Amino acid sequence: MQQQELIPHLFRNEYRKITAVLCKLFGIENMEIAEDIASDTFLHASELWGIRGLPDNPTAWLYTVAKNKAKDHLKRNKLFNQKVVPMVQNAASELHELEIDLSDQNIKDSQLQMMFAICHPVIPAEAQIGLSLRILCGFGIEEIAAAFLSNKETINKRLFRAKEKLRQLNVKIEMPNEAEINHRLESVLATLYLLFNEGYYSQARDVTLRKEVSLEALRLTHLLTENQATNKSAVYALLALMSFHASRFEARLNQNGETVLYQDQDESLWNAELINQGEHFLRISWEGSTITKYHLEAGIAYWHTIKADTPLKWETILQFYNQLLFLQYSPIVALNRTYALSKANGKAEAIIEAEKLNLSRNHLYHSLLGELYTDIDNGKAVVHFKTALGLTKSKGDREVLKRKIAALDLRK
Repeated sequence: MQQQELIPHLFRNEYRKITAVLCKLFGIENMEIAEDIASDTFLHASELWGIRGLPDNPTAWLYTVAKNKAKDHLKRNKLFNQKVVPMVQNAASELHELEIDLSDQNIKDSQLQMMFAICHPVIPAEAQIGLSLRILCGFGIEEIAAAFLSNKETINKRLFRAKEKLRQLNVKIEMPNEAEINHRLESVLATLYLLFNEGYYSQARDVTLRKEVSLEALRLTHLLTENQATNKSAVYALLALMSFHASRFEARLNQNGETVLYQDQDESLWNAELINQGEHFLRISWEGSTITKYHLEAGIAYWHTIKADTPLKWETILQFYNQLLFLQYSPIVALNRTYALSKANGKAEAIIEAEKLNLSRNHLYHSLLGELYTDIDNGKAVVHFKTALGLTKSKGDREVLKRKIAALDLRK
């Protein structure tokens, strides 16, 4: 991997780990200090590596520099007296005895504890997700704003208010008691779900697939299974869902970086190991007594790992969508259901249901109607595809829509 590619890759993977450990060391009231030290570490790397070249072990180099910067900060800041003196005898002269633990286990523990600190019920759900994307995932403010269809100023204010609330209540970065874990786990899973989707299909930039982000979400979710208190059926259901979707990573883009629709994907590119992993997690998830949206979405994703079009497949998927809408209504879920309805009961019935949704500003709505009207009313199909073309932000989606429009124009 070239240097210009390595630093962004390391930032995406290591920034969040360094930040989580330093937040735990300094306390949540000093979250910005942890972020600043982590950011400064990568700035130093980009400057020095450009002059001297890459070190033998870039990750170890980053950890060493982050530790040294943290110690330097403690030495010159009042935090030294507040937090270090009680921990280390003769601290001023024996600072080297302070261990800033960036071992794999402490990184895992810190990230897990940070997840639950951020997903505290005193702050709104959107702020929980935004903080998690920033602290645990290293997302930039612009990326978070795009995920929320908002702007940088609004997101900055939202995150500032959330941090202030956590400071005021002196929220600890530690695993809460069992009752609190059960209460906060839903928010933690919602955050990881959003993170996976941001990687799987990103509107923040002209990239349809960012595997490393989705795989990091999968890894963080897997952390929850390694702790007895968070080893719940909903966690396994989300892991199953992520595994099934991740299994089709290599088939979703062609060599030109353009989106390959499900029906056109090369099944030989699907990852059998991830499919088997998803099936394993899904079986475990059904052993619980509660059915969540993750169970139902994982069921839908499982049937999409079976390429053949059969009545059983689409009728089963349709029933999963019906249950999902009953459990928690969403216009996008209702839209996805209409595609399953078209495969199970025919396009005519699906068009009626789709048009009732009237999601006129959503490119997926018009893309679906374009598909449904194809070979029924090709004129209407073209109108919807062109409307979708004007609304979508993804270069890959635009290329797909242009090809569909051109194919229908040739039939005139």
